[in-house]
Amino acid sequence: MKLVILRTDIKTKKKVKLMKPVFNNHPIISRWSIDTEDIDNVLRIEAEDSLHVDDVKKLVVENGFYCEDLV
Repeated sequence: MKLVILRTDIKTKKKVKLMKPVFNNHPIISRWSIDTEDIDNVLRIEAEDSLHVDDVKKLVVENGFYCEDLV
């Protein structure tokens, strides 16, 4: 199991709903959440080990949002 944690600009529940089908229909993502209460709007993904962070970043950007590694 791999854990990916990223900072995003997904700041509202409405924007989270836009990402819901993207993550829910991804074959190797088992769980995900976006904390809109956190200043960094943290995206947390649990997935199979074969998931690459760059693939997650690409999915987010392709859907009109920004993300980066949480340092």
